[in-house]
Amino acid sequence: MKKENDQTSEGLNQLFEIINAKGDTGELEQIVEHNEEVKKRDQS
Repeated sequence: MKKENDQTSEGLNQLFEIINAKGDTGELEQIVEHNEEVKKRDQS
């Protein structure tokens, strides 16, 4: 259950980051890279 809550929290944080980026491609690329790193970590 804790892992599920952590994933939900991470997803919401990412959503807010995307909203706040307001089209800043550099910031959006960083968000995507971070998301890919988290997915790789979670799969291990």
